[in-house]
Amino acid sequence: MSTRKLFCRLVLCFAPAFSVVAALGPKVMILVDEKSLGTVATSEIEALAVRKLAEQNVDTVDQDMVRANLKRAQQALKGAGDNRGAAALGREFGADIILVGEAVCKPSAKRIAESNLRAYQAVVTLRAVRTDNSVNLGSASEDVSVVGLEDVSGSAKALRAAGEKALDALIPVMLKKWESGGGSVQALEITVGGVDQIWKLQAIRESLRNRASEIPNVMQKSYAQGVAVFRVESRLPSEELAETLVLKPPQGLKLQVVEITPAALNLRAVEAQ
Repeated sequence: MSTRKLFCRLVLCFAPAFSVVAALGPKVMILVDEKSLGTVATSEIEALAVRKLAEQNVDTVDQDMVRANLKRAQQALKGAGDNRGAAALGREFGADIILVGEAVCKPSAKRIAESNLRAYQAVVTLRAVRTDNSVNLGSASEDVSVVGLEDVSGSAKALRAAGEKALDALIPVMLKKWESGGGSVQALEITVGGVDQIWKLQAIRESLRNRASEIPNVMQKSYAQGVAVFRVESRLPSEELAETLVLKPPQGLKLQVVEITPAALNLRAVEAQ
């Protein structure tokens, strides 16, 4: 068999695997509090976002599953006002990125020139948050006014127009930052109890500083009554950093996990036996 034929067979053999790798990317959850005519719940932005992400070969969380939990999700959305709340909600649904925001459309009070035409103004505000470390990957806010004959179609048209502009601005930035790993460094506060001797403090501080690939920056904030507090920049989400610290502790010590949150670790140091 010639070298060329062998190469072609290998390419055909491994092509499915290459396709799978190429398709890998973030899974996105979409949760937009959307109101038409100021009060009527709609899903124009959600449908538009699903379509635009599909065009980029990006998977989205099953919106039927989200709707099945709509009441709980809407309550959770109120708690997703900050990035940590949004990230926690996204993790519940297995998403890597959560796209959250608000969209509202209201008609003008008056008809245009005594006709049946009326202006409809829509405002769409969106932001994308990584669910592993609560880092903001981008945001966009757009407003559009359109003229329509009838409330339902005019309101939907305005929402789609504003949503199109917002998504066209946000999605490329979001995906670029995700692919490049941008935004993956997060600030964490590490509190370590049981540090009742100065050698333990030094061992912990040096252990943190010797992990430059995972923790590029370390600052000791305070040390009092056996408790040391460090402010670090981490390339790992808090739970993974906690695992790393416990499995590779400072010399002469063992670390125990007391509490993990997206922005903080609470640990306790004990002497190794």
